[in-house]
Amino acid sequence: MGCSIRIAGTGSYLPARVVTNDDIADYMDSSDEWIYSHTGIHSRHFAANDEATSDLGAKAAERALEAAGVKADAIGLIVTATSSPDYGVFPSTACIIQEKIGAKNAAAYDLSAACSGFVYSLEMARCWLLAHPGEKALVIGAEVLSRTVDWSDRTVSMLFGDGAGAAVLVSEENGPVVSKPLLLGADGSGAAFITLDGGCRQPLSPDPIKETPRQRDIAYMKMQGRAVFNFAVKKLDEIVSGLCAKAGMKPGDLARIYAHQANERILEAVARRMELPLEKFYMNLETVGNTSGASIPLCLDKAVRERVLKDGDTIALAGFGAGLTWAGALFKWPYL
Repeated sequence: MGCSIRIAGTGSYLPARVVTNDDIADYMDSSDEWIYSHTGIHSRHFAANDEATSDLGAKAAERALEAAGVKADAIGLIVTATSSPDYGVFPSTACIIQEKIGAKNAAAYDLSAACSGFVYSLEMARCWLLAHPGEKALVIGAEVLSRTVDWSDRTVSMLFGDGAGAAVLVSEENGPVVSKPLLLGADGSGAAFITLDGGCRQPLSPDPIKETPRQRDIAYMKMQGRAVFNFAVKKLDEIVSGLCAKAGMKPGDLARIYAHQANERILEAVARRMELPLEKFYMNLETVGNTSGASIPLCLDKAVRERVLKDGDTIALAGFGAGLTWAGALFKWPYL
């Protein structure tokens, strides 16, 4: 026995506005049938005009705190995984969330690892808690990517939705301590596969974007779809198989795999590659789309509330995305 880290509560938030494939089909000269057959997505949620990433993240955080029975001022650290922060550089979205929820005693920062970000953030919070026994941390994945897509670009516009998920982590002095497999990785040679310009490499002009076609182009996300698909299928297999090998078990022994919800066709291809039933992969993207850094915590919270995810279940988390980055964790719920 010793210091252990437990996920004490989860929460999520999806904006009220539901956008169906029929709603966006005309923009892309497409149809509900075509979009669903290529993605597995029927609908997604879009933030209201007056909602930003911090608003979604704060609502998910408040629900996670309520589920955990923890007051906001008891939180010592907030890590927010996002690729669509409220502001381009600073202040961090985590700091804005800290103020919104009243977590006045928390340090706060953002972590940018795209669709791998939530698992990266869990590990950052876990390590901080091991160094600060008795503390509590809040990990959030939140995105408003609907504002970064070009509706004439089929490779990205039909995929993304907005949402947020959160988890409260607590350290317990006398909890079970088990060495659990973890995998974090990156490959910068694939950085061009998924990009969203506007930083110092390709800065936005002070001129109005509407008057500069080049500026309109860099304001939108761009993705090399086939390259991303091939990377995702190979890497997701490697993540889950690698974690299981370290744990001395087989992927089929897992209760569920909670993978980044990029595209149902990716998960189908991975299931075939790993010779696993598709049901082994928890999925919710049919009604929420690809929510990037929010996808894994959205899945976890939904699974908890549906009682699909139960104490004692051995599960794997697996994220992969821009960077290129990837991250995985294998543990017995709810102990990280």
